[in-house]
Amino acid sequence: MRTIVVKAFGAEAPEADLKQMSIERRETVEKDVEIDIFYCGVCHSDLHTARNEWKGTIYPNVPGHEIVGRVARVGSNVAKFKVGDLAAVGCMVDSCRECEQCKQGNEQYCENGNTLTYNSRDKYLNKQTFGGYSERIVVNEDFVLRVPDNLDPAAAAPLLCAGVTTWSPLKHWKTGPNTKVGVVGIGGLGHMGVKLAKAMGAHVVVFTTSQSKVDDAKRLGADKVVLSTDKEQMKANYASLHFILDCVSAQHDVNAYLRLLKVDGTLALVGAPEHPLPIAPFSLIPARKNFAGSTIGSIAETQEMLDFCGKHNITADIELIKIQDINNAYERLLKGDVKYRFVIDMASLKS
Repeated sequence: MRTIVVKAFGAEAPEADLKQMSIERRETVEKDVEIDIFYCGVCHSDLHTARNEWKGTIYPNVPGHEIVGRVARVGSNVAKFKVGDLAAVGCMVDSCRECEQCKQGNEQYCENGNTLTYNSRDKYLNKQTFGGYSERIVVNEDFVLRVPDNLDPAAAAPLLCAGVTTWSPLKHWKTGPNTKVGVVGIGGLGHMGVKLAKAMGAHVVVFTTSQSKVDDAKRLGADKVVLSTDKEQMKANYASLHFILDCVSAQHDVNAYLRLLKVDGTLALVGAPEHPLPIAPFSLIPARKNFAGSTIGSIAETQEMLDFCGKHNITADIELIKIQDINNAYERLLKGDVKYRFVIDMASLKS
């Protein structure tokens, strides 16, 4: 297969800083869309993968799966996009399309393993996939999304991961009017969870360990903010919530939050702590509570979320950076020093 060479930023080894490099993309085939990348969000998964913290990273590694740009070229059999369209790519660029989950429209749970936007196997070139820290990307049209024209494209980029990762469980567990939803942790995921749950009509209660985030949580749309370090505030919310979206990736006491659920309530974990989280049996048994998990969302869910965000004018709170500042951004990300998502202006790669 013929290829094109494009500029990118990536890591050559776990301990190495990200730096400029050249990578190969396939030339468009009949169902492909080639996108000039304008913006790419910085997800904590990018850092974990670049530094091989989850193991299995293939080097060189080019992260990035919150991609927004403009269609530059389409294959001969593309029906959904045309040159000039604003388009986006999220965490997946393909799946087997044959298993039960794919046929049900749940590509994120592909039983044979979906093709992730980076650090996955590219079945076309038989090498690893490369992500959005690059000039352009080529993706099959079935895995390309439309971005509503009214949204700021830079601030829309984090919707492709942080947005759909919180949207999918909120929809699956039928949150909305007449439901009380707790959001644990106000970061890249949590701040999107608050915005989406509120726009869906839920009564939103935010739980944070930081007094400094109380006012910001209210600005984001929280109806109530609870300091989770205050035992009395936590006790006052026992058995009050239908659903909890847990966005914390650090070690924390899940049992303290399970106590806040009503009968048949569910806590869904979307954060990814490094170590197992102990669950006390009697945090679940007496009120038939559920401890669950959720990952990203399907292509259909992602488009549904983007359309919803367009209707309600929802985007992420971002700090725009140049690609040359990515290593410093990673260090700040580790310290939680961002409100609430870094987004790379990929025009800086051309400078």
